[in-house]
Amino acid sequence: MMTWTESAAAAVRKVVGRSPEAATGLRLMVSTGGCAGVVYRMGLEAHAQDDDAVIDLGEAKVFVDPQSLPLLDGARVDFVDSGTASGFVFDNPNALNTCSCGKSFSAATC
Repeated sequence: MMTWTESAAAAVRKVVGRSPEAATGLRLMVSTGGCAGVVYRMGLEAHAQDDDAVIDLGEAKVFVDPQSLPLLDGARVDFVDSGTASGFVFDNPNALNTCSCGKSFSAATC
């Protein structure tokens, strides 16, 4: 199971709430790419797919496909907003190595 800090949950609710489309949640997935092997990808979604894991964050949800779920199991997601940068930060126990920006990683199950 993934955990989301209140800061991350609030950021998801804010983005979904401001969506000009009929989004009800944020899709989080892991796909091949980045400088370390796999990369986190996010996008707004109208609804979950039948086989998605759904994380309820109140007025918004996070949808995770079954292929990405094992690579995200146990991850903690935070959202930071500093004077120089803002964005989601992943603390993922499945990541063997991460790139310097923290947006891609390698894992034993890749």
